[in-house]
Amino acid sequence: MSEEFLENLRNIEKDFFSFLDLKKIWKGKENSLKVVLSRLVKKGKIQRIYKNFYVLPEKIPNLEKIANQIYFPSYLSFESALSKYGILSQIPYTLTFATSLKTKTIKVLDKKVEYRKIKKELFFGFKKEKEIFIALPEKAILDTLYFISMGKLDLNLKNLDLSKIKKERLISFSKRFPQKTKTYFILFLIFKNYYMIKV
Repeated sequence: MSEEFLENLRNIEKDFFSFLDLKKIWKGKENSLKVVLSRLVKKGKIQRIYKNFYVLPEKIPNLEKIANQIYFPSYLSFESALSKYGILSQIPYTLTFATSLKTKTIKVLDKKVEYRKIKKELFFGFKKEKEIFIALPEKAILDTLYFISMGKLDLNLKNLDLSKIKKERLISFSKRFPQKTKTYFILFLIFKNYYMIKV
């Protein structure tokens, strides 16, 4: 029965499976499914990537996609998004997401993933790209400045490359942030010799 179960999983075009997904495929009781999953994990037939989330070893999972869906709503932002856009030259070890839920840190496939809570009114400025929700470049900068201004993040801003940033969007987005972040934003622009404008 477990072999038939595995074959059914292989025929489904999904990168990973939640326990709820598996319940829909499994023909027996929930308790027996838990036993089978435990055995399959021990045998290396499937891999547990996080609580109640599994992947087939032969499938190469997209870690960002998995992390995005495990704790939702969320979107890739901060250092991870800045690095992805080439704004930050360093490649961060930790995957960083913004979320409207509680702040949370987990490990997925031995990779540290941080979900940083932002206010619901600041949960905007992102897009869906290759099945992953990611902050627009300008929003990733502002999310980062927001956390720095609140004393929740320490990041060297000296080498940020702003050459491809859309100035109008950056200014427009900044107006929706708290005054403390706006003040830090102005200092950031002066520090970067970017341009002067009232925020």
